[in-house]
Amino acid sequence: MKNCEYRQIDPQVLSTPTPPPTQCAEKTPKQVRRKWEVFPGKNRFFCDGRIMIARQSGVLPLTLLLILFTSSLFFIFDCPFLVKHVTSCIPVIGGVLFTFVVISLLQTSFSDPGILPRATPDEAADIEKQIDSSSSSSYRPPPRVREVLINQQVVKLKYCFTCKMFRPPRTSHCSLCDNCVERFDHHCPWVGNCVGRRNYRFFYTFIVSLSFLTAFVLGCVTTHLALQHSTVLNAFCCTALELVVCFFSVWSILGLSGFHTYLVASNLTTNEDIKGSWSGNSGLQSAGNPYSYNSIFTNCCAVLCGPLPPSLIDRRGLLPAEDSPAAAPAPPEIELLGFGAKTDINMVRCAFLLLRMSLIFSPFLSLPATSRNCITVCVSFSHSVSLSL
Repeated sequence: MKNCEYRQIDPQVLSTPTPPPTQCAEKTPKQVRRKWEVFPGKNRFFCDGRIMIARQSGVLPLTLLLILFTSSLFFIFDCPFLVKHVTSCIPVIGGVLFTFVVISLLQTSFSDPGILPRATPDEAADIEKQIDSSSSSSYRPPPRVREVLINQQVVKLKYCFTCKMFRPPRTSHCSLCDNCVERFDHHCPWVGNCVGRRNYRFFYTFIVSLSFLTAFVLGCVTTHLALQHSTVLNAFCCTALELVVCFFSVWSILGLSGFHTYLVASNLTTNEDIKGSWSGNSGLQSAGNPYSYNSIFTNCCAVLCGPLPPSLIDRRGLLPAEDSPAAAPAPPEIELLGFGAKTDINMVRCAFLLLRMSLIFSPFLSLPATSRNCITVCVSFSHSVSLSL
């Protein structure tokens, strides 16, 4: 057999079709959600979470209607006569008081009263562990009350089963709004919201300015009826209606303003005063209000003029992005090849087997040494190609 001449074959020359590019599924952009959309309390939100109000706020429109109706009758039927016969300052004073009343009412109704965010599952589990570890007996449930010392006086912190946390001092859970409110005063149906730490000053401004407005309108209406000689039926009926509304409402409004003035001067809340928390009416010996500064002026400044705390619920904050699902592992490259590529691979493997068999049986076939060297080189090359495939 003649000498075998060979040349090395480049593996890249083999016709192995490249796999087609996989088309990635287009990622649909996830809609950004804010925290107010999943807020657990019984509140309603408007203007993308900027305005919040209690879900049970059916009396608030009645409050606005009474204020707007009475003030409109006053400015339409009484002010022209009083400007002509008394003074031109009456509409100005009435307009200023009316503006204060409406602005303070809207601020009280549409603001966060001081809602505390509920405990996360991890925080709730940690609190439960602390409660269980503090219990000394196994047959009695552990106490869900903690005691803290404030101005040398013991204050009990109760556990909230809804919010899964120990309520801070002066905090109470509102059953209508289903929220824990810091420095909870009361839930006022007339403003359609809870009254707490963040909106109490607006509520106090509202009732005080409403008292002045009601008393001012009552006095002006009485003066109008006393000075008017020519009776016009429509004007007389409207003025008499104003007189009736203002007369029967001014006493309750003045009484409410006086009661809250006493609370502000004592640095108390309506909830604490009704329960008698610091007066001894609750059955416990009390040394007095631990939150009072023992000064009327200081108490008023602390309640009405202190810095407004920020909202803790962050209702317009963005929700954390959900963890994207783990990408599925890519299948082996051999599975991505087409039918033609598989056929070429099988042919190369068959050739490798034939060459190897010829190398094994070459001594029995009496082949020259040069032919056996060629077969050896081809076998080694075929083996490398099969491994690369």
